[in-house]
Amino acid sequence: MSSEQIVRFSRRRRAEHLTVMVLFVLLCLTGFPQKFYTHRWAEVLVHALGGIDWTRRIHHLAGYMLAAMTVVHFGAGLAGMLSRQIPFSMMPTRKDFEDVFGQLRHYLGTAPHAPLYDRYTYKEKFEYWGLVMGNVVMVVTGSILLFPLQVTMLLPGVLVPAAKMAHSNEGLMAFLVITIWHIFNVHLNPDAFPFDPAIFTGKITRERYLHEHPLELARLEGRPPPSQGDPLPGHDPAGGKEQA
Repeated sequence: MSSEQIVRFSRRRRAEHLTVMVLFVLLCLTGFPQKFYTHRWAEVLVHALGGIDWTRRIHHLAGYMLAAMTVVHFGAGLAGMLSRQIPFSMMPTRKDFEDVFGQLRHYLGTAPHAPLYDRYTYKEKFEYWGLVMGNVVMVVTGSILLFPLQVTMLLPGVLVPAAKMAHSNEGLMAFLVITIWHIFNVHLNPDAFPFDPAIFTGKITRERYLHEHPLELARLEGRPPPSQGDPLPGHDPAGGKEQA
């Protein structure tokens, strides 16, 4: 088995992930006690954080930072794509919809091979855009809750209770998606169990790259892209593993 490592994530992407991860934890720790304030654990957590005032200060500060990161991420990504310095690799394409059904057919045993993926799979794109849209919802509704008087001077007052409900429920949904969908797919799936360090080290083995993202690997190595069903270079057709 080859131990050759290939860089998949830049330092900037790893720093973004780490920052978002820390902010997400802070927002959950300070947000859920306010949502479930009648529970004993919420009271204990708020006390440990220094009281409700400090809990809210931390929550607001983390929210400001997440909003700033969302704006910077969108701005840098848009600028990079318009200048063609960054490819449109995270944008959904027709192939992603075809891959959904191709993967399903493979799971059901009606297709001998799973789809061949490029830099990002349809699952990764779905999760990414879910996170981005969730951030937008949280930033917009959080801003309404921070400035309710100013909002009601310009817009219908019903927006404030609606924003409170949306902010609270979107936060809970984001927590469930991250803890169930993301952690399972990234760390608990059989190919990565018990832990996938790629987003922290930035590197994965060539064998794993060949297995999970063969189309991108072919492009990086200057080879023609493999066709569906063809044996992948460096793999044993009988065993499906890369030769050392």
